[in-house]
Amino acid sequence: MRTTITIDDALLDQLKVRAAQENTTVSALIEDDVRVGELRRTQQAAPERARFRLRTYDLGKPNPGVDLNDNAALLEFMEKQA
Repeated sequence: MRTTITIDDALLDQLKVRAAQENTTVSALIEDDVRVGELRRTQQAAPERARFRLRTYDLGKPNPGVDLNDNAALLEFMEKQA
């Protein structure tokens, strides 16, 4: 959509320099910056959600001889069980 805005000359000059450095257009920079600003406002206005809680289950103690810190030994044990 095309629209007209009034912007400070010094700010426009900064945007032109940045657009040239980033090989993009002033319009694209303004659109991205407005989008980031709106996202930030939306996040600040959103109510805080409850933290996600993960259910845990007690599966008991590991079998004797199984070292959960030794991946190779654990894989070998699991292959023998299959």
